[in-house]
Amino acid sequence: MCTDIEALVKLLGETRNSYDIDKIRHAYEFARDLHEGQYRVSGEPYIMHPLAVAEIVASLGLDTDSICAALLHDTVEDCGITVQNISSEFGTEVGMLVDGLTKLVQIPFEDKEEEQMENLRKMFLAMSKDVRVIFIKLCDRLHNMRTLSAKKDDKRRKTALETMQVYAPLAHRLGMQRIKQELENLALSYLDPIGYAQVKGSIEKKYGQNRNFVSSIKEQITSKLTEQGFNFQLDGRVKSVYSIYRKMFNQNKSLDEIYDFYAVRIITQTELECYTVLGIIHDTFRSIPGRFKDYISTPKPNMYQSLHTTVIGREGIPFEVQIRTWQMHQIAEFGVAAHWKYKSGDRSKEEIDKKLGWIAKLIESEDDTRDHEEFMQALKVDIFHDEVFVFTPKGDVINLPQDSTPIDFAYAIHTAVGNRMIGAKINGMIAPIDRALQNGDIVEILTSSSSKGPSRDWLKIVKTGEARNKIRQWFKKEKRADNIIVGRGEFEREVKHYGRAYTAEQFDEICANVASRLGYHETDDLFNMVGYGGMTIGKIAAKLKDEFDRVVRVPESEQQSEMQVRTVLKPKKSSSKNGVIVDGVEGCEVKFAKCCNPLPGDRILGYITKGYGISIHKVDCPNVENLRSKDTDDSRFVTAFWNSEAFQNKNEGNMFDAYIQVFAENDIMLLANITSALADMRVTLHQINTQMKDEKFIINLIISCKNTDHFKSIMSRLSSIKNVTNVKRGFS
Repeated sequence: MCTDIEALVKLLGETRNSYDIDKIRHAYEFARDLHEGQYRVSGEPYIMHPLAVAEIVASLGLDTDSICAALLHDTVEDCGITVQNISSEFGTEVGMLVDGLTKLVQIPFEDKEEEQMENLRKMFLAMSKDVRVIFIKLCDRLHNMRTLSAKKDDKRRKTALETMQVYAPLAHRLGMQRIKQELENLALSYLDPIGYAQVKGSIEKKYGQNRNFVSSIKEQITSKLTEQGFNFQLDGRVKSVYSIYRKMFNQNKSLDEIYDFYAVRIITQTELECYTVLGIIHDTFRSIPGRFKDYISTPKPNMYQSLHTTVIGREGIPFEVQIRTWQMHQIAEFGVAAHWKYKSGDRSKEEIDKKLGWIAKLIESEDDTRDHEEFMQALKVDIFHDEVFVFTPKGDVINLPQDSTPIDFAYAIHTAVGNRMIGAKINGMIAPIDRALQNGDIVEILTSSSSKGPSRDWLKIVKTGEARNKIRQWFKKEKRADNIIVGRGEFEREVKHYGRAYTAEQFDEICANVASRLGYHETDDLFNMVGYGGMTIGKIAAKLKDEFDRVVRVPESEQQSEMQVRTVLKPKKSSSKNGVIVDGVEGCEVKFAKCCNPLPGDRILGYITKGYGISIHKVDCPNVENLRSKDTDDSRFVTAFWNSEAFQNKNEGNMFDAYIQVFAENDIMLLANITSALADMRVTLHQINTQMKDEKFIINLIISCKNTDHFKSIMSRLSSIKNVTNVKRGFS
């Protein structure tokens, strides 16, 4: 490790890159003077830390500004100077890099979780502008992990957990395998020291039993490739402690079941040679079926390329063979950073920006949530989750987190595709929109220009933050009135649990205070945020209770009943765009429950669902009774009835989906007669499917109709068809 600037300068001189040594010396002296008198927990002068970070940054081959930023990265946070001071002294690029690495220390936060989330957001935002920010941050974290033993146990565990959850996966996503593996091993040694020691001991024991195995395999491969005249490099290794730990403890495998415990890596000159060498390996050793992966033709999202195959030698021990070119090897070791270390003419900045497009998507996806748990969950899913590779019908590869659905795929293609989606085909067959996609699936999204947009239920289905954000954006823009009433209802239900009477004015004051504390100028903006799912009521419950206790005092007279004190709010009635009048907010849109599909003419009521708007049911719907029995909060049921004037004005403009079930005897002309009858009545048929039950045909139809009278006439016409024995409303 470099102990002073001269050692760092010597290291830089041994590289193939040209550096502005005077600027680097100045940055070191500037940081050294500012950190004068500061010491690390270990007792060493603080300047040793930025110097060590600069050394790791230099090993990645990064430029002069990156090394200067590494030397200066803690000065703003710890030494009382500003980013402007850095920019004026070392240039705007160095200032920007240091700013991206500086925590938000001057901003007060409600709790540590909120502080962590905002600091991560700031880092990702800076990273989206210049990826060197995260390179330096990873080097900073790596040195902190190397020296973590000096800290107290609780600090060690907290830092190790954050490293395992955030920084090691980030290194993986950026393709920086060398840093990733060291971070994982170091973090594991603090998170589970017993398990770490157990696995490490098992590795040493197994390796000791077969100490000559790797060298024997290397000799055999070297002999074969030399005979063929290849110019190559051959390395052997044992799998890392963390990799084996994860397979043994997470996948419940024994050490003997890990086929890639041993591995050799062959580095060739050209891509064609990679495939030629693969043939020689398969000719020399017995390959294990299903253990071949071609990451050259289909690279991983982090740009990793290599051929992987698992074979068995004469000793009966399986081992993995990785085959790649020199350029692929540099990217495998250093990831995106390899483009700074080994510049090549065919790698433009635009290409690198394209490879890092997921960073911008992450920032965009999380702009509309202030929930730190959801933000961290989105990180784990979008960036740190295993991936699947699926194809468009044209053969383009789309990578998504594991367990993603066709909805996630649609929004990955384009926002408009997701918003107009009505179904999906997977490998040419119609498939449920919540089906988990598998590697190699060919996905086709079915769209319609008449689609009414995404469903709120999709928020429960999608896995990616990108899809969730785009669905929320649609509801935020198109359904504000719905969101406000839903959000307000969440607030009312929460304060009702506090057990004290309050007035309408007090309720409005409480909500306004909470909104102000969270940075909203209007209370409706906060209601809207809760209504479309950008924030859960549970995350602001503490602030709401705090304001409630401050505003609502216990009544002086305990004799007065709560019902006498409380002012009951009676919202004005207003018509929705669907021709339904509800007790709610003007312009409110409703959705019709699929369980009973109410039609104009049915007696109806509304139910405020948790986060998904007002659902309109028939009064006699069986699910209404179930809801009443499960939910003691009657305030969630609201009066609703049809606006007859709206239908008189619109005439045939308002059509509603209706479900019909037809029971019939077997008849070759049955479906033709049904569709012909509907066509004669000018009834739109949306869906038809058939099934056999007790030797009878059951035909399920989804049609459009105007009201209950229209529906009855359709049922009557269908009942008159030959061999039809019964017609009923709804599906059983």
